[in-house]
Amino acid sequence: MQAFTDFIAECDRGPRLNQLAGFFAETAAGKGGMPIRKPVVDTRLLPYDTLLLRFVELHSRRQGFFDQHYHSSIPYRLEEECRMAHALLRYSQLNTNGVLLYSLGTAEGTMARTLSEMSCGSIRSLSCSPNEENYKCFMAFGEPTYASFFLGPFHRLTKEHLRSNKNLERFSEGFDFILEDTTFQMYSPNRKKQIEFIAQHLKVDGILLLLEKFRAVDPEDYRGRESQKDFGFKTHYFGAKEIARKTKRVLTTMHDSQVTLAEIASAIYARFSHCIVTWNSGNFYGLAASNSRENLRRYLSSMVYPAIPLEYVYEPEPYTDLARWVRT
Repeated sequence: MQAFTDFIAECDRGPRLNQLAGFFAETAAGKGGMPIRKPVVDTRLLPYDTLLLRFVELHSRRQGFFDQHYHSSIPYRLEEECRMAHALLRYSQLNTNGVLLYSLGTAEGTMARTLSEMSCGSIRSLSCSPNEENYKCFMAFGEPTYASFFLGPFHRLTKEHLRSNKNLERFSEGFDFILEDTTFQMYSPNRKKQIEFIAQHLKVDGILLLLEKFRAVDPEDYRGRESQKDFGFKTHYFGAKEIARKTKRVLTTMHDSQVTLAEIASAIYARFSHCIVTWNSGNFYGLAASNSRENLRRYLSSMVYPAIPLEYVYEPEPYTDLARWVRT
């Protein structure tokens, strides 16, 4: 218990709640960092699927301020969010008990809320953020029936908190899926303790989804992929001054809390038996980990092929076993 107490104190000192607090507040309120045009899904990269296209349409209508900034900043992240959501919808259709999803630190929780709304409660979700501005965006379309929001940072949501809150009690026995989306890198590089902390909320056979920006072994590779992102994608949504402003104000600080794929592998395999790469865009990778090979296989088989041009995809490519790749 003392270890978690120390970890919570470590997170409280992290950049997300201190040096970067102003950036997240103004962006979540739509007062800064907004793209010159709203990002839209390139449906040419996705298969024709009625369920998928229905999600794309509803998700577009539910986007808040921070989501627009976020999806304009990472190449084809919006398409990947829709791909992940589609897989969760398909997964839930095969699960007679319904699915519980925890989307931690994901701003206004657009994907989670849209999934709960579209599935009519087959997927019940919990999102969290320390920013009241994100909560206002979450509530902008009325209080959702099947989606909940915890106003606070992820490390302040404990099992005791879930049990004692009547609105969150349904989640106290654990989640089927937990999604960490570029959150850990805003607090510290302590992935082992971060994963250990959130794993307490996951069911024994649940699946942990991670999406993070990683350091490359060769710094030149990292810088090259950053240039590709900034000049090949972000210029469609931001001017040169805004790109430079964010690099100076946010990305330099965030870099100190990034880890390598080998380091995340060490943290993951301390808790989970299986981990597969699900997506890549430059320095960003998506991972899916679980102690249940069967549940992980069901989720992966529910995913359509990644919707991203091949020039943004590097090693290890999607569907690579992370442990096998690290050993090579």
